[in-house]
Amino acid sequence: MKAYVIGLDYGSDSVRAVMIDAQNGAELASEVFWYPRWRAQKYCKPEINQFRQHPLDHIEGLEHTITTVVQQSGVAPETVKGICIDTTGSSPMPVTEGGVALAMVPGFEENPNAMMVLWKDHTAVKEANEINELARGWGGVDFTKYEGGIYSSEWFWAKILHVAREDKDVIDATHTWMEHCDFITYLLADEKDLKKFKRSRCAAGHKAMWHESWGGLPDAAFLSKLDPYLASLRDDLYEETFTSNEIAGNLNKEWAGKLGLTTDTVIAVGTFDAHAGAVGAKVDHHALVRVMGTSTCDIMVSSNEAIGDKTVKGICGQVDGSVIPGMVGLEAGQSAFGDVLAWFKSVLQWPIDNLVLNSKVLSEEQKAELKAEIESKFIRSLAEQAESIPLSEVVPIALDWVNGRRTPDANQELKSAISGISLGTKAPHIFKALVNAICFGSKMIVDRFEDEGVKIDTVIGIGGVARKSPFIMQTLANVLNMPIKVAESDQAPALGAAIYAAVASGIHKNVIEASKVMGSDFEAKYSPQSSQVEVYAKLLEDYKQLGSFVEQQTNKNK
Repeated sequence: MKAYVIGLDYGSDSVRAVMIDAQNGAELASEVFWYPRWRAQKYCKPEINQFRQHPLDHIEGLEHTITTVVQQSGVAPETVKGICIDTTGSSPMPVTEGGVALAMVPGFEENPNAMMVLWKDHTAVKEANEINELARGWGGVDFTKYEGGIYSSEWFWAKILHVAREDKDVIDATHTWMEHCDFITYLLADEKDLKKFKRSRCAAGHKAMWHESWGGLPDAAFLSKLDPYLASLRDDLYEETFTSNEIAGNLNKEWAGKLGLTTDTVIAVGTFDAHAGAVGAKVDHHALVRVMGTSTCDIMVSSNEAIGDKTVKGICGQVDGSVIPGMVGLEAGQSAFGDVLAWFKSVLQWPIDNLVLNSKVLSEEQKAELKAEIESKFIRSLAEQAESIPLSEVVPIALDWVNGRRTPDANQELKSAISGISLGTKAPHIFKALVNAICFGSKMIVDRFEDEGVKIDTVIGIGGVARKSPFIMQTLANVLNMPIKVAESDQAPALGAAIYAAVASGIHKNVIEASKVMGSDFEAKYSPQSSQVEVYAKLLEDYKQLGSFVEQQTNKNK
């Protein structure tokens, strides 16, 4: 009998589902749903780095995408053996005692503090700083040591602490908090006891300071020094965590009816998108998988024997089983990658949006056609002209910190900067400087891994940037001085989630075996160009000097 699995991948802007043949990894159908409230930027305040999402966006997307791939593929419902969900993270949300997202409760429907706090929300910088200061000085275990030694405002406890201090009504109505990947998994599964429900090892280990060596979450004595609420909340969270090859439950009757499936379908434990993407790209020893989208997540795996008791400084985390069960997953990343270029596009597009497209000279039809033409050519034209600029020509130096720095050494208070602008600097020069910056930021991550004794032989790129921008990928290969392979799949995280589902439902024995059968092939390879490697090495030193100056000034102004 044929066996199929569904991977559901929640990104920052949309959710996508894929129907995968578990015997060979073939994609039968896929569907994307763009979050309507998010597209309208409801509940967000970019000026204070507040980014919230309403769970209705996620729930509507869940129903639309899965019902669509079930219908498009034409498979019999009983042949769909498993579903696994991956999401962004850390993206926690408050939940009632009945397991309902608080934003779905009357009175909280329009309250941003009752919604999911998206990974890139940096409103909790102050709280993260408090966590770091306490972890280093309270006299007990340093609960940040498996998260690179620096806790980020992007993560679980800092975000909850910020909301707790800002909105007592939300806290009084909240029973527990769930990461996005746990909440959607809980929504689908038939296990409705919140204490028994299996929470994600990946989410807890990388973002909530969960570790087996100290018995799970940070202890109440530590949390109470931050805020008594956190200590009391701990009792309503979890002790154990589970890897995504395990079963969280079966599809419950309500959602089986909505999705056109059966209650025999297994729901796997949830995970984060980058970790699932690494599985979809056949991650292996000494390979760095870069999930390149609005930001990057950089994932590696290591045997327990190789990593031992060593902790890698300045990364996002190292967690046993977060990628491949039985191996240690290592995570780093950049807070902005594609977002750096998107920011520059929005700056350049201001006169078009506000003057040209509001002109009374053009008809509405002409405006629509012009807007579509500009959209299709904007980044491509900039990239073509930037690529043609010889390295001998002066190009500004830029930093990639438009959304702070994730790794190495998290600091979300940092801002970007550009130096070396002259009257000869044109838009393509700045675009090239920004491309260089995101590649230099990548190089800093690779260097940190290698300085800490983690060997990297090759880099695997997945995501839209990797597949659509040869200019960026070739620049990256030159900056890293390493070969880069690009995964063929458009949906590597969703494919990775489907691989987990295939293991949880018993179709494959383990994740490594399943990824070899179902994982993505590679469509391109970029090799370093020896003539450019040395030039980029010199430019990297300029990037480091500018970064050091900006960081010093930031520290002075605190």
